[in-house]
Amino acid sequence: MLKLRVLSASVLLTGLTGLLYADWRWAGSLPGIWLLPCAILISHLMARELLDLWRDRLDRPIAGILYAGVSLPVVLAATPLWGLLAAAPGAPGVPGGSVTWAATGVLVAIVAVFAVEMHQFTQPGQATARLGRSTLAIVYAGWLISFLVSLRLWHDARWGMAALLSVILIVKCSDTGAYFVGRALGRHWLAPVLSPKKTWEGVAGGLAAAWFAGGLCYAWVVPELVAEPGRVGPLWGWLLYATILAVAGLAGDLAESLLKRDANRKDSSTWLPGLGGVLDLADSLTLAAPAAYACWAGGLIGPR
Repeated sequence: MLKLRVLSASVLLTGLTGLLYADWRWAGSLPGIWLLPCAILISHLMARELLDLWRDRLDRPIAGILYAGVSLPVVLAATPLWGLLAAAPGAPGVPGGSVTWAATGVLVAIVAVFAVEMHQFTQPGQATARLGRSTLAIVYAGWLISFLVSLRLWHDARWGMAALLSVILIVKCSDTGAYFVGRALGRHWLAPVLSPKKTWEGVAGGLAAAWFAGGLCYAWVVPELVAEPGRVGPLWGWLLYATILAVAGLAGDLAESLLKRDANRKDSSTWLPGLGGVLDLADSLTLAAPAAYACWAGGLIGPR
């Protein structure tokens, strides 16, 4: 299992690194143009796995409207990018920020789900539950993922890449540290019913790994990307940022475990050998991404 996990993670890491490099080197004045299709694909795959978790339920959401609904916040989060594509030189930018447009997408998607349910309603019993599951999926697989797009479009092309790369690096280092420390030293269970393999020792290992990654971002990664070492913020800010992301990542992991356990499933799918499915891979990022955006927007770290 460990060999399969390492192999799958290596293949995914190679692909992600290639996309990040392409978006950094070859996007020109259009930051995110290479990564946006990946974000849309991730939201679709997450929606597909949620539908699979609920496949035996009579109140399973309608697939077509759900796929459109999770895509809308992600696509609208890139509205500043669409503005760059469409605008002539010197034309005014698109009003409203990325996060505002993504929230608008969530609202429109939920209204559309209500409209479809009203149109097809014939008898009582499942409509309210189906609305609830649809809304959950739109928020979980659409809106939360859209914050990764908003991070890429933060401030400018250089700072946006720094923001996106920092959350991926810190959260995934935290996940890795928690896994290996918990596997080697874990004795005290964190949530034995919800997530039987998680331990407090693993939590400590994940936090230590997050601090290491945060220090790495502060000292090397972000200064290299933005070429402005004096503006990255204080070290204590980066350590606090890493702590927030580690806790948010753990909460995201447990939240996804809740969805799986409620459906009596161990993994969201089996197409990633050793890792499970896309929900299993992206779980820690779902809550860490909005937390990261709040830290950057609130000035805890970033350009000064």
